[in-house]
Parts: sequence; structure tokens; C-alpha cells
Amino acid sequence: MEDKTIKQGHKITLSNRNTGIITGVIDVLSFDADEIVLETELGMLSIKGLDLHVNRLSVEKGEVDIDGEIESIMYSNQSGYGKSGGSLLGRLFR
Repeated sequence: MEDKTIKQGHKITLSNRNTGIITGVIDVLSFDADEIVLETELGMLSIKGLDLHVNRLSVEKGEVDIDGEIESIMYSNQSGYGKSGGSLLGRLFR
């Protein structure tokens, strides 16, 4: 089992199932109106819902602000999801 060092801590703050702040984010692997997939310090995080948006992304601080109708939040220990093409930001700015 890999030993991961938590750099700043991971926290999810969710308000009324429609806005959220997530810290401890390493990378945004994918996002669309139905699902946001994040790599966090504690594993992969999948957020599913309707009309989801990433309002703010701060890679330096490891923070993401989201909104939309949040239906589920699920963690996975799976690693390497979507890693073949590099980070989302890296793919956007090629």
C-alpha cells in the first residue's frame, strides 16, 4: 500500500447540496455537467449530479469550488484514472 503524505489536508464543505468547496485537490481529471472527477490527497473523488460547474480552481492552493445539483460523492483508491494524457490543464493548454 502506498504511503501518501497529506500536505494541507482534505476537506469537503457542502451547502444545501448545491455548492461546495473542496480542499486537498491535486488535479481535476475530468468534468462535465454530470460528473466531476478529482484527484485528492486521499484518493480519487467522483462527484455526480446535474448541471455541475467548476467555478474556481486554484491548483496552487489545491482548492476547487463547485455548484449544481449534487447527487453523490464517492471516493475510490483507484490511481491512474485519466493519466495517459497528463493533467486536464496540461491537455487544455497544449
